[in-house]
Amino acid sequence: MNLYWTSLLPINGLRHFVCVNELLDHGERKFLLVSLLDIEVNLIVSKSELENSGSWKLGWLELNKTESITQDYITFKENK
Repeated sequence: MNLYWTSLLPINGLRHFVCVNELLDHGERKFLLVSLLDIEVNLIVSKSELENSGSWKLGWLELNKTESITQDYITFKENK
């Protein structure tokens, strides 16, 4: 599995993620993705969602700072 992924939409204000673990859940391969910038922003994504949903791009896309870190991230951190 590829380690580096970019979400096409911000997740808690962040878009660059790294795969840190592979899980098997009822026969389905899933991956724990953690934000490159903040380990508190993490999620579990199925292999099919990563590869087929159109929500993720393989690798880290070059983005402007305002595209890669949004106001949603500041709100997320304030609520923690």
